[in-house]
Amino acid sequence: MSARVDHAVVSGTFSLDGETFEVDNNIWVVGDDAECVVIDAPHDVEAIMAVVGDRVVRAILLTHAHDDHARMAPALRERVVAPIMLHPDDRPLWELTHTDHLWDVDLGEGFEIVVGGTLLRTLHTPGHAPGAVCFHAPSLGCVFTGDTLFQGGPGATGRSFSDRPTIEASIRAKLFALPEETVVHTGHGDDTTIGAEQAALGA
Repeated sequence: MSARVDHAVVSGTFSLDGETFEVDNNIWVVGDDAECVVIDAPHDVEAIMAVVGDRVVRAILLTHAHDDHARMAPALRERVVAPIMLHPDDRPLWELTHTDHLWDVDLGEGFEIVVGGTLLRTLHTPGHAPGAVCFHAPSLGCVFTGDTLFQGGPGATGRSFSDRPTIEASIRAKLFALPEETVVHTGHGDDTTIGAEQAALGA
């Protein structure tokens, strides 16, 4: 069975610093016909399960703990009986949404998980959030960047727990070290490539 990346878009809200916005989030599911991991858990468990199908979910990987990425993680965990994995530096953001649940496994730089024969390697890329991470799948030629890198540049840094110089340093050190042809699967919006964003950011 060959590994693949499945995708859907789900709509909901994002709230931080007393403001709420309508957002569309990407759901990414990586695996083969038998097993998979879910990257981020936005808005709607049923929409996520529609992408998962009847596969075994090995883990729920969170790129960061903003509510539009992590809100449904505990409900999804109950549904599929899989561990939630999050970088511990994002605990302050997690606790804004989840006061009576914690995640199960701490992510860190270099943490690896294999699903459907595909290796996903964790890159700690703070800036959009303190515990923001990306997941690099070398054999698939792609990286899942959450809200760290988008088509057109870095993720937003105008809110609590974020910092523009930090996110730019993370992108240059961790993401721009990847091959230029690496496809970037983002938390919102369209795909891009590392090479295209290197040019856009003047790297």
